[in-house]
This record gives sequence, C-alpha cells and structure tokens, in this order.
Amino acid sequence: MAKDFKYYDLTISLDTEIPLPPAIPPKPGDPPPPENKIPLPRVYRFFDVDKGDKVTLSRYEMTSHDGTHIDAPRHFIPGGTTIDNMDVNVTVGPCRVIEIKDQKSVTVAEIEPYDIKAGERILFKTSNSPKVWSKRQWDGSFVTLSLEAAKYLAEKKIRLVGFDYISLASADPPENIGWVHEAFLKAGIYILEAINLEGVAPGKYELICLPLRVRAGDAGPCRVILKR
Repeated sequence: MAKDFKYYDLTISLDTEIPLPPAIPPKPGDPPPPENKIPLPRVYRFFDVDKGDKVTLSRYEMTSHDGTHIDAPRHFIPGGTTIDNMDVNVTVGPCRVIEIKDQKSVTVAEIEPYDIKAGERILFKTSNSPKVWSKRQWDGSFVTLSLEAAKYLAEKKIRLVGFDYISLASADPPENIGWVHEAFLKAGIYILEAINLEGVAPGKYELICLPLRVRAGDAGPCRVILKR
C-alpha cells in the first residue's frame, strides 16, 4: 500500500505589500541609502479577461530578493557562484526544522545540542512564523540569526540554512546584514529566506525547493515544499 505523504508549502505569496529589508550601506560606516532606492514589487496587468480582454497577461517588476528566495554566493562575494550554477542537490533532499525558543536571535548555545553535521540542510523556525508575515512592513522587530551562530554553522559546513523572515540578519548595525550573509556565502552555503513555518513541527523532512534559473543571478525566487 502506497504511503500517504503530507506536504507543507512554506512559500509566502509574492505581492506588492511584502516587507522589504533596509538597504545595505555601500561601504562600512556609510549611512544606508534612501528607502526609495529599493522599489516595491509591482504587477503590470496589460490585458485582463475580467475586463473584456481575450487573454490575461501581466508583467512582474521585483528585485531578486523579494518574497521567498535563495541567496547565491554572488549576492555578497565577488566572483561567487551564481544561482543558475547552483547544484540542485543543495535545495532538494533531507532537511531538519529546528525550533528556536529565544525571542531575540538564534544563538550558538541553543543550537549546539542538536549536533548539526556537515552537509545538512537546516531550517530555523522562530516566533517569526507566522507573526511577522501579518505586519506587511519591515519594522526591525523580528528574531534574527546572530553572527556567532552564522560562523558556527559555517564551521559545521552545512549545505543550506533557511530562515523565516525576509532577511536572517539584524540591521543593527546596518553592516551586520553583510557580515552574517558573508559568513555563509563565503563558505559556499546557500541561504533560503522568507519562509513561513507556521503549522510545521520541528523534525526531519524532505525539502523540495527550486529557484528560478536566472542567468548570472545573485538570487532566485522559489517555491518551497516540505514532504513528510
């Protein structure tokens, strides 16, 4: 008898009201650029069957990091691997969902007991799921992943880290966003951001996640499914 699997969709809906992280300063110590430097995603509806047209046709305008997406090394690392050259084994295969109790950040002290091994795919479920997704706007009040934890996971040589907000790093100071991302991306570890783990219990799953194959892309929007 065939086994019945349960599937969980972790993808947030891509729309024009998703929260956007603050822009990253071009150089350490510089002030962040104006908020309007990163435009909100937009949907252009050229034709619409509901308005009498024979076909519905739209164009989407967005950054490569809007909504649920995978960061490739090129996001921060000069000459780093781009999303179109990512090995699909990075985002398809066994994974673990680890629930974080700390209300401020993912810390080394909390994740050490999980005995994380090289090659693992780790998704962190924090109190962000589902709380922050109802806010719609970035306000800085979310659980983050500490720089110390990022370095610890990089030393463990995991394959993928997943996080339940549009960015996994605190913007205090603004340079911290780069420091945390670089800790992973310099080690060739891909980052899955903006997943919603509401209703997903901690434990082992099969991850099915494929980013769009954007030529020379620094990131790729994706649909993320867990199978158990």
